[in-house]
Amino acid sequence: MTRRTLAVVSAGLGQPSSTRLLADQLAAATRDELVRRGTEVELRPVDLREHAHDVVNHLLTGFPAPALREALDTVAGADGLIAVTPIFNASYNGLFKSFFDVVEKDALVDRPVLIGATGGTARHSLALEHAVRPMFAYLRALVVPTAVFAAPEDWSGEGADGALRARIRRAAAELADQVDRRPAAAGVADPFALTTSFEELLAGRDPA
Repeated sequence: MTRRTLAVVSAGLGQPSSTRLLADQLAAATRDELVRRGTEVELRPVDLREHAHDVVNHLLTGFPAPALREALDTVAGADGLIAVTPIFNASYNGLFKSFFDVVEKDALVDRPVLIGATGGTARHSLALEHAVRPMFAYLRALVVPTAVFAAPEDWSGEGADGALRARIRRAAAELADQVDRRPAAAGVADPFALTTSFEELLAGRDPA
């Protein structure tokens, strides 16, 4: 059975967080769709709230703390990415943007990405198309057609099992399709890994 990893990035600032809730639901729906296709899936959540100070320090110093390094490697080495942000002032929040500012150049090239957002009113939903999608397009990621926005009314009444649930399923199927058609990610290369065996080093030979 093929094994895939999904990085699930959420930039909610509160606890509990509707942004994290949406990210978890998108991740679960994508996992279920991939499992239905015979693929084993590992979900790797990245809650940016836990890395906020380290992100700022990295921007200032150029060196990530160990926990942030692990989060960046999770994103860079995953087969697919789910990225969800709250909408502040008609765009992604600063923590979301700052995190992707420190993701290594070319790490997301051709990476399947599902984008989502939450906001206080449905009028903010267009921020996904005029702010979030262009950012990932600049990073040369492959963003699936369906973006998922959740307003407060989507979490109550019929909305929780109606239109929002349908959008989640559609977006998850699109991400699963893109992940499924690509070879499994090789993960992040270890910069300190030996490319020459110990015996070859002793013999003074380089296989290259």
